[in-house]
Amino acid sequence: MGECVFCKIASGEIPAKLLYQDDEFVAFADINPQAPVHLLVIPRTHYANIVEAQKADASLGGRMLSVVTRLAEEQGLSGQGFRVVCNTGNNGGQTVGHLHFHVLGGRFMSWPPG
Repeated sequence: MGECVFCKIASGEIPAKLLYQDDEFVAFADINPQAPVHLLVIPRTHYANIVEAQKADASLGGRMLSVVTRLAEEQGLSGQGFRVVCNTGNNGGQTVGHLHFHVLGGRFMSWPPG
């Protein structure tokens, strides 16, 4: 996916404040944070969204959530709580066509989310 900004971040072509990386996932700070802590967790493999990823690899989401949990603990969010968001498609508010989980914390999260 030559034009995908998240693929370029995962490959190191575009610099980002990386907070985690392994063979399968990369996590970095969001450039437009919506909370004191706002991280993105992405798979290195390009999937347009969670639907596409689920069809290709049914256990990917669970492995991503393991990374989310690790990062939430490292960022001190576990005790106070945090939110995990996966926007999918236009109506879901997805703005980058690469599967990603937002991890938001460090403040109270109101409901409903907008």
